[in-house]
Amino acid sequence: MTFELVGAATDVAKGTAISVELAGVDVAVVHADDDNFYAVRDECSHAAVPLSEGEIEGCTLECWLHGSRFDLRTGEPSGPPAFSPVATFPVEIRDGDIYVSTTPSNGVNP
Repeated sequence: MTFELVGAATDVAKGTAISVELAGVDVAVVHADDDNFYAVRDECSHAAVPLSEGEIEGCTLECWLHGSRFDLRTGEPSGPPAFSPVATFPVEIRDGDIYVSTTPSNGVNP
């Protein structure tokens, strides 16, 4: 599994997300309320808008356009209007830096 350096963990405050491009795919890297880092495809499965601009609550990320919420751990939506999951990517913290895998962990095609 290939991991790419995203940046310093201190650059992503708790409760925020950043958007990065990894292997040609836009990925939202989220510092969730549980103090863990998660990475999901940075595009809502319902409407092609960036999830990184949405609200984070607990381990969910809400699409700012229509309100679909996605579980950061699984990529699954919690209800309409989205019905399809988004790809999730493994994240590792190494010496204070965030590394994200370029291979989805939930089998969803990015």
